[in-house]
Amino acid sequence: MLDIFHNSHDLFYRSPFGAVECGSSINIKIKINKTYNIEELNLNISNDGGDKTEVGMKLETTEGGFNIYACDINIREITGLLWYYFSIKRDGNTYYYGNNKNSLGGIGAIYSSIPPSYQITVYKKQNSTPNWFKDGVIYQIFPDRFYNGNEDGKLLKPSRDMIVRSDWNDTPSYIRDNEGRVTYFDYFGGNLLGIIKKLDYLKELGVNIIYLNPIFDAASNHKYDTGDYKKIDQMFGDEETFIELCKTAEEKGISIILDGVFSHTGSDSIYFNKENRYNSLGAYQSKESEYYSWYRFEEYPNKYESWWGVDVLPNVNELDIGYQNYIINNDDSVLNKWMNCGIKGWRLDVADELPAEFIKNFKGKLREINDESILIGEVWEDASNKISYGERREYLLGDELDSVMNYPFRDIFINFIMGNIDSYDVHSKIMSIYENYPIHHFYSMMNLVGTHDSPRILTILGESPNEHDISQEEKERFKLNTENRKLAISRLKLITLVQMTFPGVPSIYYGDEAGVEGYTDPLNRRTYPWGNEDKEILDWYKRITSLRNNNDIFKTGSFKSLNLNKDVYGYIREIKNSTDTFEQKKEDNLSIILINRSKEEVEVNIDVRDYKIENMNSILDDKNIRTISENICVNVPPLESIILLKV
Repeated sequence: MLDIFHNSHDLFYRSPFGAVECGSSINIKIKINKTYNIEELNLNISNDGGDKTEVGMKLETTEGGFNIYACDINIREITGLLWYYFSIKRDGNTYYYGNNKNSLGGIGAIYSSIPPSYQITVYKKQNSTPNWFKDGVIYQIFPDRFYNGNEDGKLLKPSRDMIVRSDWNDTPSYIRDNEGRVTYFDYFGGNLLGIIKKLDYLKELGVNIIYLNPIFDAASNHKYDTGDYKKIDQMFGDEETFIELCKTAEEKGISIILDGVFSHTGSDSIYFNKENRYNSLGAYQSKESEYYSWYRFEEYPNKYESWWGVDVLPNVNELDIGYQNYIINNDDSVLNKWMNCGIKGWRLDVADELPAEFIKNFKGKLREINDESILIGEVWEDASNKISYGERREYLLGDELDSVMNYPFRDIFINFIMGNIDSYDVHSKIMSIYENYPIHHFYSMMNLVGTHDSPRILTILGESPNEHDISQEEKERFKLNTENRKLAISRLKLITLVQMTFPGVPSIYYGDEAGVEGYTDPLNRRTYPWGNEDKEILDWYKRITSLRNNNDIFKTGSFKSLNLNKDVYGYIREIKNSTDTFEQKKEDNLSIILINRSKEEVEVNIDVRDYKIENMNSILDDKNIRTISENICVNVPPLESIILLKV
């Protein structure tokens, strides 16, 4: 141990653990070698507003060779982030103790100058997220590529310049001009009726939440260039079919979440109407347009602000009152319209580019309509301390998002399984998120391994060539060989088992459960291979979703990350006294989950002295494990996982 020591992940040094409500009190301790002549010891606290406070720390007790100093922080009734470090004056010199160099919390380091600070997230009192969502399993659908529900297999009303694929199993592609602009989008014919017809399949898969990529009228096949927020794209169906989807899904215990693209529209839209396809007076056509104030023109009409410089995606001014009324406030607003059709929530595209005021207004109205609704944001980093466009975001403080797409989860476990980091790194990174996120949010994260914006998970896990090192034609033709696909499937079983047993809401990207491969867009948007699914993978998904759905412990049981072995990561989930993390009545149990990324068998020893355990059952292979001297010794086979349940 260092001569000066603090560990923010240990309740002895910081209590309570992690994020706290406004008005809370936090006890902070630090250990210092008792031979040190300490002249002054302060806890230095600051916030993002520039306020700074020094709190003197007092000697509380002596333990072994260390003096233990402590103080209490009384949190004000204001949400936000607090930052702290220690300053120690000894023998006329000042030393500092702060966060580690990676700013992951936990054990820090001694510095000779102002150090990185520890983070305390302070959130709104009585902040919560819907419990039904925490219990869920999400299935993400890219509508054009999932299933065509028409009996004759024909596409619904193709009306724009497009390529219609006659073979469902064709490779998707973009037709581009000499400047790289997409001139034609290809369509395969997936539609809302197809989703309705596959609801029983999704129910059998263990899914109870469907997240749909955009379905509103738009020029492209991906629909992130909205043409009309109040109309279903006719390639997918109509409003009547959508209402039927919501109603039928609800009858089967499945909720629908829509993708809201509110930072920009399409230039080919009723609002902008640059291509003059709509029977409306668009902002591009006239300054008298009712939509003119939505957009930011630099030189009217051809020079305007657009999303990342893509001129077919003109940015909107989300704080324009006319825009907010149209999207949020009016009786017939976009938000009201689709909520009244039966959806349960929204995912906000590019949340970093939406003003905080817009998100707060959207969330407020959403909860007025349905206090059990859910709001998810597309955020790629730690959402508790994200800075975008120079502004500290407040996503998780209570007035904005309920959940974010958990890309850090994806990155951590892919990097671990692929050998780029070890399990000690996993433990540190996971504990950092656990510490920074309010508890309701930590259990509501959208835990994903594949999306429409990332390569297919099998392709990554199969040690495929880096896509930047091969041509587009090579990427289109690429398919894992037998050996690498076998390796990828073994690794897939590891990462998906974590998905289903980890705090948060697992998300399945359509086709991952069937063994679909592919590099990034458009190759990660291949069609679902109906009739040609990889049965081994599909059976595995059904098995692990069933495991989650039938055991409350994997949804809302307590969580403890384990530091075991560089190749084996593990954690403990527990429900005791018939009460889960959120004071709900649930069945008692305890589980230990272990995953071995190595190609060799690894023995691990787990200290269980804090738990009353005599026998545990390894449920994947039905073996009994006995506790010896308050210790469990387990041999984890190569590239396999073990789930132990208390007997």
